[in-house]
Amino acid sequence: MVSRDDEDRPVYGGTPADFAVVQAIQEMKARGLRVTFYPFILMDVPPGNTLPNPYSDNAAETGQPEFPWRGRITCSPAAGFAGTVDKTATAASQVAALFGAATPASFSVSGESVSWTGPSGDWGLRRMVLHYAHLCAAAGGVDAFLIGTEMRGLTTIRSGASAYPAVQAFRDLADDVRAVLGAGTAISYAADWSEYFGHQPGDGSGDVFFHLDPLWADPEIDFVGIDNYMPLSDWRDGFEHLDAAEGWPAIYDRAYLQANIAGGEGYDWFYASAADRSAQVRTAITDGAAGKPWVFRYKDLRAWWSNPHYDRPGGVESGTSTAWAPQSKPIWFTELGCPAIDRGTNQPNVFFDPKSSESFTPHFSRGWRDDAIQRAYLEATYLWWGAPANNPVSSVYGGRMVHVSECAAWTWDARPYPFFPALTDVWTDGGNWRLGHWLTGRLGAVSLAALVRHLCLRAGLPESRIDVTGLWGAVEGYAIGALESPRASITTLSRHFGFDAVETEGVIRFVMRGRAAVATVSPDDLVAPREGDLLELTRGQETELPQALKWQVARADEDYDAALVEARRITVDTTRIASESFPMAVPPEEAERRCRRALMEAWVGRETAAFRLPPSRLALDPADAIRLAHDGRPVDLRLVSIADADARGVEAVRQDREAYDLPPGAPRPSALSQAVVFGAPEAVLLDLPQLTEDQPAHRPFVAADAVPWPGEIAVFRSPSTDGFELLTMFGTRARIGALVSDFYAGPTSRFDLGNALVFDLLTGTLESVTDLT
Repeated sequence: MVSRDDEDRPVYGGTPADFAVVQAIQEMKARGLRVTFYPFILMDVPPGNTLPNPYSDNAAETGQPEFPWRGRITCSPAAGFAGTVDKTATAASQVAALFGAATPASFSVSGESVSWTGPSGDWGLRRMVLHYAHLCAAAGGVDAFLIGTEMRGLTTIRSGASAYPAVQAFRDLADDVRAVLGAGTAISYAADWSEYFGHQPGDGSGDVFFHLDPLWADPEIDFVGIDNYMPLSDWRDGFEHLDAAEGWPAIYDRAYLQANIAGGEGYDWFYASAADRSAQVRTAITDGAAGKPWVFRYKDLRAWWSNPHYDRPGGVESGTSTAWAPQSKPIWFTELGCPAIDRGTNQPNVFFDPKSSESFTPHFSRGWRDDAIQRAYLEATYLWWGAPANNPVSSVYGGRMVHVSECAAWTWDARPYPFFPALTDVWTDGGNWRLGHWLTGRLGAVSLAALVRHLCLRAGLPESRIDVTGLWGAVEGYAIGALESPRASITTLSRHFGFDAVETEGVIRFVMRGRAAVATVSPDDLVAPREGDLLELTRGQETELPQALKWQVARADEDYDAALVEARRITVDTTRIASESFPMAVPPEEAERRCRRALMEAWVGRETAAFRLPPSRLALDPADAIRLAHDGRPVDLRLVSIADADARGVEAVRQDREAYDLPPGAPRPSALSQAVVFGAPEAVLLDLPQLTEDQPAHRPFVAADAVPWPGEIAVFRSPSTDGFELLTMFGTRARIGALVSDFYAGPTSRFDLGNALVFDLLTGTLESVTDLT
């Protein structure tokens, strides 16, 4: 039984029906899709439980954390706590009890039906996995099958100094799954990104074990499965943190994210404590005299994959390598994803789920929805590993190290969008979609960069003259009018998203506004004109600016109905209201953010500057940001135009970088009109006596019931199987049921007051009446 919430709804979904699993596999294969079967364990540990907590001294604490991650499954008491059974025979016994004793012969298969024939008390992991394996075989087979996923707390249990019983149990399970599915199915284990490369307990022992190597090297394991949620950023508030200080323009920048795939946290450095993370005190990853820092770099897949591995019990490297043969098997990212939440790339592995003890927002996230960062993460990762320079070829099997075509983006949901996530009365996890890893409802969008590039190509620009690397953001939909030019479409997008276009050395560059200054200019750097002032600063009239800005966009989650957003200033000397309708689909909270940015941009940009720079400043282009020192204070300016002559005549507007990092508006739940589906009615024709004189004689009665009740039922008649004519309509819902058992023997022709009839009714209840007098 699955736990239920306060509204009596199940807290988890799953695979309650075997035939649903078989049908899903067959349908995907019929569509030409490759199928990887991924058994996902959900931890149904409700609030208020009285289970002993293994993560406490002597497991004496009552109550386990609510709905935890499956990676918390471990021995009891867990390693690192008083009384732990780790590194004892008891740990091996606990692991054996969890796996159980099921074998392939413990099941009976009839067609597409799989039945358990083993001992009634065995509910172990082996039974679950082998049951699924038989279902996959009954469905016609699958391309790949995973025997387990992210069981980090289980695989790191030790029964001795260097013995890992769960790893051996998974090897045995792989053998049995192979016996069920045959040689045509690729088999592996999906390790967590923090688990795949080794066990470094950090308990002061100095132990370093490549604990999964016996599994990775097993002949029944075809690839190294990794659920890849490695961080690709370390972005913070403000503009002075370390990554911003290095010159990276934004967290969305593809070059920045890709620089952290084989670099940054987990490769070059780590944070030794939470305090170090807050203060950005980074500790370099080194390996002393051994000179193998890759041993401690979970991001260094190339070195891990291409080198022999040597365990280090007590910190001393063994003279014999492990079973892993370098370059022997490919790597699949069995999961690859990022939550659609602000700064999700800082910590892609966390998810927001209020009911779970594992519910977190990423490091330094402000907790708002951000579809663009999810797309940026996936695009950066797929493109980086797709480049041959980053993905070496194996000298053993002749393929690339990472099989990009087998990397599975997490997660696509089969439930129909937008009804999921909108119908929370049907699906209890709908509320988690907004900030979660779901691609459903997002994957159909296009990146702003790809859309602008496409428009440029339509305009006839060659690929070599287009640079959209400075753009980020996502567009759910864009409608191009019949007479609209590509330039007009790009201009509309630039107003909405806030970007500029500039030609540099024959290339059209598109860049987002709000970037850091590329140069600092003082009055001493300016060129004096023959006439006029060295520097002209102009401030526009408030009455010429809008008090409010109103935008209209479309909502993809409401069948593209219109949504209105507004930004407004309060204490200003103007009453002007500006409005614009954008032919694009945008989440309304995101549209409101951009609307506020545009209004702030207009007010900040009323301050303009005109000056001249010497030819030595030739590197500056329109759209660049500079910092101008004026009257003892710095003024950030965005260059609007440059006219080159004997000096460079510059026109610029003031910018405030804070305007480009605003929070979105409040979420607006979608209002969907639900399609009502009526099932076939249950109808019964009744040959009853004439009960009242006003009823026509010799006519049958009809009773009908349906769920849901459609309001009225139509009755048609025909002497044959066609040509039916409407006879009547009625709207009274009948109470229809059946006897639970046959009539019993009893008296006839009089009331039976001793026996009782038991009915099973479809709906409603029976009605009691008083006796006739």
